[in-house]
Amino acid sequence: MEWLWIAVATCMLTSPYVKGNDWWWEYEEGIRHYSQEALNKEFPEKTRPVSFKHPEFQCPDMSPSPSVPSSVEYVKAADIKVIAALGDSLTTAIGANATTVLGIPIEFRHVSWSIGGYGSFQEVITLANIIKLFNPKLLGAAPGKTVHGMQAHISETGFNLAVTGHNTFNLPDQTRHLIDTLRGYEGLNFEEDWKLLTILMGMNDICDYCKDKALFSVDNFIHYMTMALEMLMNEVPRMIVNVVQILPMHTLREVQKPTPGCLLQRSFCSCLIEPVPRSPELQEMVEVNLEFQSGKIDMTFFTHDCFHFTIKGHEELAKGLWNNMFQPEGGKMIVSSFSDPISLICPPMEHPYIFTRPIAANSGQSHLQSLARSHAVIFLLLLLHVPLGCLGLV
Repeated sequence: MEWLWIAVATCMLTSPYVKGNDWWWEYEEGIRHYSQEALNKEFPEKTRPVSFKHPEFQCPDMSPSPSVPSSVEYVKAADIKVIAALGDSLTTAIGANATTVLGIPIEFRHVSWSIGGYGSFQEVITLANIIKLFNPKLLGAAPGKTVHGMQAHISETGFNLAVTGHNTFNLPDQTRHLIDTLRGYEGLNFEEDWKLLTILMGMNDICDYCKDKALFSVDNFIHYMTMALEMLMNEVPRMIVNVVQILPMHTLREVQKPTPGCLLQRSFCSCLIEPVPRSPELQEMVEVNLEFQSGKIDMTFFTHDCFHFTIKGHEELAKGLWNNMFQPEGGKMIVSSFSDPISLICPPMEHPYIFTRPIAANSGQSHLQSLARSHAVIFLLLLLHVPLGCLGLV
């Protein structure tokens, strides 16, 4: 197999998560305190009207390279043939367009920030829909909705193989599923097509940390993330990987309102929500969160559970990641707030390629583990910001 090039983008986001097998129990435990009126209460401000349209987005150069690039350093947006995503409930977009608390178990994968393929860019902004402007034949964008816990076909998920409630220790299994799916997918040239994968994982580890501090340790986070990246490096040619970094999750304690929906916070992320202010338990959680990471709250960005993102939040994440893919190291936009909408940029005419910082694939496990640990240092430095940035591996 020829050299595999993988570009790794680090980003900081926020969202709540629990172990997959426990998700339904946590959800049902949370809503049993609700009245019937509260369960059926409509929140139209959380949804996107069907008639809504974004302005068109055009760039001076939206063409592919004259020939298929052989190096990751010269890949344009239009050269991307396949898009995929791994992760947890932020990537499954659980509850993202729900009108009531009862709609939270619906996974709105088709509007997910990193891979949603609903309609067009003007209807919903996702990373996939942006790339479709450059390459309308893009494979893998998620076309439909699913329900958490129910088996779904690839015709509904696309290559969005994230699983609500998964922890980082589940990532190698997700990665194996993706590799096998890509290898056997009709119409995809596994060896030649350039592929773009976005991974976001780790929030559930924080939410579950107090339940098993050994299992959800920083070392295990690094171990399982490293395993997944090594699998991709060893088996998948021509892939660019965005590894997305979480926000300091203690800010979720601020996203609380005296509404029934926000009661689900305590069920979904008890390790973070239950400790009293300034307690040793909360301080330990904050410190662990900093190692994992290596204004005013606008509630319209959050679903009824006050944890996950609405379509509005997903769109801002998609725009931030797209912009960072075309900004050089040291010049990437820092998103410190979602209060002001992010403006999309075009790939620079002088450098129309996705920015990466490549490192040789045969550099060995110790180097990859070193890179993973270097992420922890970067995360500490970026504590108070929301950068959606790019690093690179070969």
